[in-house]
Amino acid sequence: MTELMSASVAADGDRWTLIFVRVLPHPPEKVWAALTDPERLSQWAPFEATRDLSRTGATTLTMVDGPDRTDTPANVLRAEAPTLLEYTWEQDLLRWELAPEGDGTRLTLRHTFADRGEAPSYAAGWHLCAAVLERLLDGDPVGVIRGREAAAHGWEELRAGYAAKMPA
Repeated sequence: MTELMSASVAADGDRWTLIFVRVLPHPPEKVWAALTDPERLSQWAPFEATRDLSRTGATTLTMVDGPDRTDTPANVLRAEAPTLLEYTWEQDLLRWELAPEGDGTRLTLRHTFADRGEAPSYAAGWHLCAAVLERLLDGDPVGVIRGREAAAHGWEELRAGYAAKMPA
């Protein structure tokens, strides 16, 4: 099994927050661009953005699963380059924190959502996305892995591993 990333889940009022950490061997400015530029975002994330996410305000994130596309409302609440990006994704909240670590970046994602049972699934999905992101930043893109396609890349095994790591 692929080594699990640092991930935990914590109560956040009547919601839950998945805290997912990955150290990337790239400077925060380069990671920031991959998080905010729609062209780069579409190469690693589970969605595409209709605009650059480096400024606050409403936008649309389009979930892509093979030929299926679903528009979801989003709102960029904070965009403090290159250290903090926070936006809603339907009812969820994604908060990306970037901190220098050596020559790279410590990327912390705080994904807040309603159903505690979804934590392992989200962790598995973000795990695959982070792996694709790292390859993209390395200049060796492998192509986006999302939706049903994730099953062919170990998503179920990752989900089971995170479920064992984060028991309910």
